[in-house]
Amino acid sequence: MKRLRGWDAVLLYSETPNVHMHTLKLAVIELDGLNGAKFGVEELRKVIHSRLYKLDPFRYELIDIPFKFHHPMWRENAEVDLDYHVRPYRVDAPGGRRQLDEAVGRLASTPLDRSRPLWEMYLIEGLAGGRIAVLGKIHHALADGVASANLLARGMDLQEGSQADRDSYATDPAPSRGELVRSAFGDHLRQIARLPATVRYTAQGVRRVRESPHKLSPELTRPFTPPPTFMNHMLDATRRFATATLALADVKETAKHLGVTINDMVLAISAGALRKLLLQYDGHADHPLLASVPVSFDFSPDRISGNYFTGVLVSLPVDVEDPLKRVSAAHDAAAAGKESNNLIGPELVSRWSAYFPPAPAEAMFRWLSNKDGQNKVMNLPISNVPGPRERARVGGALVTEIYSVGPLTAGSGLNITVWSYVDQLNISVLSDGKTLNDPHELTDAMVEAFVEIRGAAGLSTQLTVVDTAMAP
Repeated sequence: MKRLRGWDAVLLYSETPNVHMHTLKLAVIELDGLNGAKFGVEELRKVIHSRLYKLDPFRYELIDIPFKFHHPMWRENAEVDLDYHVRPYRVDAPGGRRQLDEAVGRLASTPLDRSRPLWEMYLIEGLAGGRIAVLGKIHHALADGVASANLLARGMDLQEGSQADRDSYATDPAPSRGELVRSAFGDHLRQIARLPATVRYTAQGVRRVRESPHKLSPELTRPFTPPPTFMNHMLDATRRFATATLALADVKETAKHLGVTINDMVLAISAGALRKLLLQYDGHADHPLLASVPVSFDFSPDRISGNYFTGVLVSLPVDVEDPLKRVSAAHDAAAAGKESNNLIGPELVSRWSAYFPPAPAEAMFRWLSNKDGQNKVMNLPISNVPGPRERARVGGALVTEIYSVGPLTAGSGLNITVWSYVDQLNISVLSDGKTLNDPHELTDAMVEAFVEIRGAAGLSTQLTVVDTAMAP
C-alpha cells in the first residue's frame, strides 16, 4: 500500500462526468515481420500478462479512505482481469488515419472504472495495410508523461537485453478499514511535520522573484485572466481525436536554421494553427493565449508512476501575423515562462497539493466542470514529450508509430500533445464534442503553419514523406 501524492490525488479529484482524466497512448503496429503468425487480442493478453510483474501501475487498485480523511491509497499488488482490461475493437472501413482517429475518440469518451486498476487497453483491428493498433487508456493519477514513456519501454521490447517474461505475479490482500484509518492518521502527522519546509520553499521562491532583475511579461503576471475563446467553455463528455505526422528531421532542420529549440517550434506551430482557428471561429486573434506547458522535475529512467511535473504558463503569440516573428516570440515566451517557473520553484504547486482536503477539492472541481465559462487559469495545455529513439516491438511485431495525448481540463476544450518517435514528430489533438467541427482542422492547420514557417525561412516547403507513418 502507498499513499497517492498530493499532485496524483488532485488529478483524481479533478475528474468529473464531463472531465475525464485518462491519458491516451496509441501504437500502430506492423505485422509483416511475424511471418504469418497470429497476433490478436489473446496474444496481446499473453504479452501483457508476462510483463505484469514489472508494469507496477497496471496492478494498482484505488482504495478510498473512510470519511475521506486523507488522500486515497494504491493497493499495489491487486488482481488484474485481463479479459476486462485488454479488449478487441475494429475500426470502420477503409481503416485509414481518419477512421483510427475516430475510433480512438469514441474509446476516449468514457471514464475508467475506479473499482478496477485504472487502465484499459484495446487491440484495434481493420487498419489498412494489415496493420493493427494498440490503444492504452491510463489514468493521469497513475503516471505523468515521463513515467508513461518509461512504462511504455517496459511494456514493449525497448529495454536493453532480452525481455525476461514471467507467467505469474504476486498479489496482496486488501487492507482493513482500521488499517486505512491508522495509516491516514500517521501520514497526516508526517505531512504536518513537512509543512515548515514547504513554507520555507515558498518563501525562498517569492524572494527570488522579488530580487530578480528581469521583469515578468504582463501575460504571466495575470495568470487568471486568459482571453475568452471558442475553445473555452463548459465541456461535454464526448471526446474527439486527430493526428498528424511530421518528419523529425524537417523540424530539427528548421529549428537549427532559426536558432530555436524543438519545443519552441512546437509552440510556434501551435500558435500559427490556433491563430487560423481563432480567426475562423471567433473572427479575431488580437491577444496572446495562455498555454500551460508541462515540465517534469524528475526524469529518472526507472520511474514508472506518479506525477512530478509543473505546468509552466507560456504566452502563446497567436496575435503575431508574421511566421518568423511568431517563432521568435514563442522562443522568448518559453524562456520567460521557464525563468518564472524556476524563480518561484518548480515544485511549488506539487508540494502544496499534498494539503488539498479530498472532499472540498472534489466539490470545487465539480463546480468548475459545470460552470459555463472559460478556464480561469489557461486557454489550453500544450505538451512536447521526447519519445523512444529506437523502434519498439510488441510480441515481435514492429511498432511503426506512437501517439500520445493528455486529458482535457475544465473549461478547456483542446489539448495538443506532440510525441517524438525515432524519425517522426507525431501530433495528437484531443477535443470535446463541441469545440471544433472536426479536430483534424487543428492538425491540418499545424502542418500548414509548419510549412508557412519553412517557406518564410527560405527552406523547402516540400515536406519529407515519413514512409513508416499512416498516410495523411
